[in-house]
Amino acid sequence: MTIDVNFFIELFFHQLGLWWVIIPSIFLGLIVGGIPGFSAANTIIVLLPFTFLMEVEVGLVFMIALYCSSRLGAGIPAILVNIPGTAGAAATPLDGYPMAKKGLGQRALSISFVSSILGGLLTTVIALITMPWLARVGFYMHSVEMVVVMLFGISLIASVATKDTIKGLIAGFVGLMIGSIGADHVYATPRGTMGFLELYDGVPLIPALVGLFAISEAFMVIESGSFLSKDRVQQVQNASWVETFYGAKITLKRWFHVCWTSLIGLVIGVIPGAGAAIASFVAYQQSRTFSKTPEAYGTGHVEGLIAPEAANNGVTAGTLIPLMVLGIPGGATAAIMMVVMQYQGVPTGPGLFTERPDLGYGVFMAMFVTYLLMSFTILPMSRYMSRVTLVSTVYMSPIIIAFTLVGSFVPREYMFDMYLAFGFGVLGFIARKTGYHVAAILIGVILGPLLEQYMLRALKMSGGDATVLFSSPLGNSLWVILLATLVLPAWLSKRKAKSEKS
Repeated sequence: MTIDVNFFIELFFHQLGLWWVIIPSIFLGLIVGGIPGFSAANTIIVLLPFTFLMEVEVGLVFMIALYCSSRLGAGIPAILVNIPGTAGAAATPLDGYPMAKKGLGQRALSISFVSSILGGLLTTVIALITMPWLARVGFYMHSVEMVVVMLFGISLIASVATKDTIKGLIAGFVGLMIGSIGADHVYATPRGTMGFLELYDGVPLIPALVGLFAISEAFMVIESGSFLSKDRVQQVQNASWVETFYGAKITLKRWFHVCWTSLIGLVIGVIPGAGAAIASFVAYQQSRTFSKTPEAYGTGHVEGLIAPEAANNGVTAGTLIPLMVLGIPGGATAAIMMVVMQYQGVPTGPGLFTERPDLGYGVFMAMFVTYLLMSFTILPMSRYMSRVTLVSTVYMSPIIIAFTLVGSFVPREYMFDMYLAFGFGVLGFIARKTGYHVAAILIGVILGPLLEQYMLRALKMSGGDATVLFSSPLGNSLWVILLATLVLPAWLSKRKAKSEKS
C-alpha cells in the first residue's frame, strides 16, 4: 500500500464515514469528562465487552472519540463551578473560574473549546507526519530529565505565590508533604499513613482534587449565597451568540500561543507515564513566565485558560504514539486500546504500519475527525452550558458535594476516599478563608510524588551519586531552560521598573 497524499485523503473520508460512531462517543465523553472521578479509561473498561464485539476499527474509533471528548469535557465544570473533572484539567480553573465569576462563562467555555480543538487538530497532524521521530523522545527522557520536567511544574508554586510569597510557599510545601504520604518508593516503608491501609499507595488524586477545589468552593458559595453578583447574573442572562463568537475570535488571534502550548502537551504526552496533569501545569507555568502581563494570571486571563486546555488536548495524540510505533502504551487509555488490539489479533509497534497501515494511521485520522466534528457539535453548546452559574447555590452546592463524593468513591471504591475528599474540602475552605492558594497545595500533591519517584530512581541507578542529575546533555539543557524561566522574568521586571523610574 502506497503512503502518499491520496492515501491520507481517502483515509480522512473513510473515518468521516464513521460519524455514526464518533458523534455519540463525543457526547458520552463530554458527560464522562464532566463528572469528577470518571475518566475515559474507566468508562472504556466498563464498556470493554462491547468493544470486543465490534470490528477492531470501529472499536478503536469509539475509544479515540471518547478519549478526546472526555479530555475537553473535563474543562467544563472546571470553568463553571471550579471542579476539575480530571487531573489534566487541574490548571484550568486558575483562570477559567475567575472568568466565569465575572459573568463571562460563555466566553470562557468558547475559549476553552476552541483552544482544545485547535490544539488537538494541530498535534494530530504533527503526529501523523512525525510519528517515527516523536516516538524516540521516550528513549531520551529518562529519570534525570523527568526530574527537571517535574520541577518545571512545581516551580508554578512560586508563580502562584507572587501575591503573598510566604503563604504561597507554605501552601506548596504542605502539598508536597501530603504527597509524600504512603509507602516510600525504595523500601516500601509507610510514611504518615497514621495506620490507614488505604493510604499505603499514597494519597489518592481524585479525592484531593475534588476536595480542594470543588467541596471547598461549595462551602464558599454557601457562605456567599451565589456564584455571581446581581449585575453578573444579568450579564449572563443577556448574553447572546456574540459571546461565543467573540471567545472563538480572541482565541484565534492568539493562534501562536495555542500552537506552542499544545506542542508542550504533545512532547510530554509521548513520554510514557507523564500525562496531562504534568503537561497542563508545565504549559501554564511557561505561558505565565513568558507573558508580558504575568500579573494578570489567576484573575481570568485569556492566555492562562488557553495554555492548559491546549496542552492537555495536545497530550491525546502524544500518548498514542508510543503504542502505535513502539507497542508501549503511553497511558491508561492507550493500555486498554492495546488490550483490544491484541484480542482482535492486530499487532502493535512497527509491524502495525507494515501489515495494517490503514489502521495505524487511521487511529490518528480518527482523532483528527473527532476534533473536527467537535467544533460543530460542542462549540455551539457553550451558550447553554454557561447558564449553570445561574442556578441557585441552595440547589447547586448540595449537588456539587454529592457528585464529588461519588466521584471520589468511583476510582478505588473505598468509603475512606469519600471521607478523605470531605477532609480535603475542609482544608481547602480553611486555606481560602486564610488567604492560602489551594492550587499551590494541589500542585504539591500531584507532582511531589512523581518528583520523588524519578529522583530516587535516578539516585538508585547512580549508587547515590547526586551529580547524576547533571550527567545528561539533554538534562543539562533542561536545567538551563528551567533556570532561565525562573530568573529572566524577575530580571526583566526589575529592568522595566528601572526604565520607568528614569
